[in-house]
Amino acid sequence: MKIILMRHGQAENHASSDSARQLTDYGQQQAIQTADYIVAHYQPDHFIVSPFDRAQQTLAQLQSRAPHLPTTVQDNITPSSDARTAFADIAKIDAECILIVCHMPIVAKLASLLTDDSPEAFALAEARVFETEFMMMGMAKELERFVPNQP
Repeated sequence: MKIILMRHGQAENHASSDSARQLTDYGQQQAIQTADYIVAHYQPDHFIVSPFDRAQQTLAQLQSRAPHLPTTVQDNITPSSDARTAFADIAKIDAECILIVCHMPIVAKLASLLTDDSPEAFALAEARVFETEFMMMGMAKELERFVPNQP
């Protein structure tokens, strides 16, 4: 199975709450680039997304290219969530290629749990692809990374 971890695109600095921060125009362009890359090279069959607006807006670019895929909004993949709890919930999803859109630092912590390596920061709208026989900590191998063009 493949697991694609993706960080949201660039978001505005301030909003009424962290969860309400919106993607900037540049963040939308980043999300488009990464979505185009993912659908050209992979075939996700399930989306998982944070409930925060910027992650939802990032995922919308993928959903527009694969509109009929099931989507799970997972409340425990926000910036301050516990990665181990989130990992356990992700492992319950039955799919061959899961795409997860969330935030720093949890996205780096999830990658670390997959590979048993130290957490490494993700660029905005970066996607990393992992392969594993099944969802178990320390069992995945990173296959590649995609980072959208920077200004």
